[in-house]
Amino acid sequence: MIDLKANPFFLDEEKENWVTKTLASLSEEEKIGQMFCPIGGNTTEDYLQGFLEEFKPGAMLYRPMPAANVQRTHRFIQAHSRVPMLFGANLESGGNGICADGTYFARPMGVAATDDPVNAYRLGAIAGKEASAVGCNWAFAPICDLDLNFRNPITNVRTFGSDQERIIRFVKEQLKGLKDNGVAAAVKHFPGDGVDERDQHLVATVNSLSVEEYDRTYGEIWQEVVNAGTLSVMVGHILQPAYSRYFNPELKDEEILPATLSKELLQGLLRGKLGFNGMIVTDATPMVGFTASMKRSEAIPAAIAAGCDMILFNKDIREDYRFVKEALADGSLTMERVDEAVTRILAMKAAMGLPEQQTAGTIVPDEEALAVVGCKEHRAWTKACADQAVTLVKDTQKLLPISPEKYKRIRLYLLEDRIGGGFKDGDGAIGKVKEKLEKEGFEVTLFDYTKPDFHEMFEGGVEDIKSKFDLAVYVACLDTASNQSVRRIDWVHLMAADAPWFLKDVPALFISVANPYHLMDVPMARTFINAYTPSEEVIGQVVEKIMGRSAFQGVNPVDPFCGVWGAEF
Repeated sequence: MIDLKANPFFLDEEKENWVTKTLASLSEEEKIGQMFCPIGGNTTEDYLQGFLEEFKPGAMLYRPMPAANVQRTHRFIQAHSRVPMLFGANLESGGNGICADGTYFARPMGVAATDDPVNAYRLGAIAGKEASAVGCNWAFAPICDLDLNFRNPITNVRTFGSDQERIIRFVKEQLKGLKDNGVAAAVKHFPGDGVDERDQHLVATVNSLSVEEYDRTYGEIWQEVVNAGTLSVMVGHILQPAYSRYFNPELKDEEILPATLSKELLQGLLRGKLGFNGMIVTDATPMVGFTASMKRSEAIPAAIAAGCDMILFNKDIREDYRFVKEALADGSLTMERVDEAVTRILAMKAAMGLPEQQTAGTIVPDEEALAVVGCKEHRAWTKACADQAVTLVKDTQKLLPISPEKYKRIRLYLLEDRIGGGFKDGDGAIGKVKEKLEKEGFEVTLFDYTKPDFHEMFEGGVEDIKSKFDLAVYVACLDTASNQSVRRIDWVHLMAADAPWFLKDVPALFISVANPYHLMDVPMARTFINAYTPSEEVIGQVVEKIMGRSAFQGVNPVDPFCGVWGAEF
């Protein structure tokens, strides 16, 4: 029996009765539908009507669209759903996780760099207000992973860093900001990412800490998350061998499974030792970390049998539904377990007040609510956070502040993901750097990746470089993204033409607006700034600080020197 009056549901008798009656009224197909959260795509009403009638999902997620489009789509779906829906979004960095025109507040590591929990609350509040305005009620956030391995390509700036005490403080404030604005959290990624250096989109990763090490780190964080009344937890495709063996000493190495498929981690650690009574949702099941662990026909029902209540995303949605039906028919998945999963899903919806909102017609607000999306107050908070976050890691050459009088001619290098000779994000935030520096009176020449200067690469020497510019400014925007094996600087392969070979003769300033670990590849850079978030507000604050008009306030949430000898010099 699930105690629906206990943490995190705290249901009164009326809400508990709604859960019981609703569960009893659902057909087998409707129960299966409640356990799935597919990605939405087509937003035409005819398509949505047919989709809802066929699959009857318990939740959905839409990628960011203009706020008005998101609100309209959510309103139609809620109006045509018998059971109120959870609408999820990756609200990790602000309202931009659901609204294309929403506020990009800051990457979590940028928030951590301010060392001010107020900004963590604002992160949650902005995301919550803007999500609620469009009828989104479920945040796939906060991220409570520890960024212990600087080589990890997917945690990185998505985390609050490597200090567990700061992570606990900031996660709890972000949770409050979301809850105060009507959005439930799915805290991620249990049992904890950031130890491995790989991405679970591409492989099942491993949290290799011992039981004792885990308890002192991730265990403390997750216990705080559970105690805070979190309604749902997102489970990653991450192995934790020590705890798997702790709860099942007979396990062979090849039998250890990622948490999404592990009874030991879900029932033993999360539900048992940590005492989590809420709803468990998988991370995205199309990830290779899930799909390579066992046949999909077995994995989908096995995840539910192991303790996951909801399946996030599909490969072929009809196949995934069929796999659950077949597992129920052959007994590998029991209806008792399905009823338990659906009970927790319904209890979460009841705890959020969704049935009452659906009845009152307020589950998606009116169009007037859209005024909060990207509003003036949120922009002001964003600028203030950027001001506090930008971190001067080192300036051992005493370069700063710069001015046109000292360094009139600047060679600007924009280090981004280059595709087909151009830039993926050339018109984004760091594309504004040239314009901002020119407004300060500098003469700025952009290093042209499309037309390499072969004379400079093969024949040019020190005098040639000195004749062209007085200061090199590198701005790196290698942001975290799924399905990446590494997040490292990839210099031009021909003679590393954009690498700072000249910095003993011409000074260089290195600025990262994403990955904070680039000193691994440029330890020789003597002036280095971390800014964590590739937004216009951050770029503006960086320019203010390098010009000497604003003090650097940021603290390092991680070790930016990566343990590399000489990187601090």
